[in-house]
Amino acid sequence: MSGNPSYNALQKEVCVECGWCGGIVDGKPSHVDNFIPEAGPVSADQFVDWLFIAEGMDPSEDSDRWQVHKDHLRAPFIRHIGAEIVDASMLQWDVG
Repeated sequence: MSGNPSYNALQKEVCVECGWCGGIVDGKPSHVDNFIPEAGPVSADQFVDWLFIAEGMDPSEDSDRWQVHKDHLRAPFIRHIGAEIVDASMLQWDVG
């Protein structure tokens, strides 16, 4: 499957370099990609919330504590993807 090079770069930064891509939640593997729909608008803020959820965290809990991390994760989305809102079809990476 051929993915979006911009999304590959985003995943490299937030997942590989920063460690925000998922974990084991309720005894099952979880990854941010599990939350991305096949189509429709996805915002940088939604993506960041999905990163938190994939880690087993509630993104709305203790928002003051986590805001600096959310900002740190939102910036790469906009930088790599090129917009604050994109179609979900752009959020596919190379697998294989």
